[in-house]
Amino acid sequence: MFQNATPHLMHRAKKLRAKETKAEKAFWQLVRDYRVGGYKFRRQHALAHYVVDFYCHKLQLVIELDGSIHDLCHVREYDLRRQLDIEMMGMKVHRFDNRDVLERPDYVVDQLKQIIAQLEK
Repeated sequence: MFQNATPHLMHRAKKLRAKETKAEKAFWQLVRDYRVGGYKFRRQHALAHYVVDFYCHKLQLVIELDGSIHDLCHVREYDLRRQLDIEMMGMKVHRFDNRDVLERPDYVVDQLKQIIAQLEK
């Protein structure tokens, strides 16, 4: 489930959970306690050499929330390399914009349900 994440990375994930962004807090309220499709999501989860925003082990699904920093060219390039690396581990990565999470939570839940339905096939 952790893909050989180091204790240091697991400690970092724990610290990040304590300092979540508004969008992370809002998304967590949407998915916690098996609220979407009956699936358990973990927040700020250590995975190999990364800490992903949200992770559902049963679906092998990573959810990343992107704020405006992700519009920068070097950040986009890093995100792409990271996503490809995670996908090489056999996982699916989906990104949501922070604004959608904060301003259109019903849309985000609907999108997540569609992603889950496709992964269940």
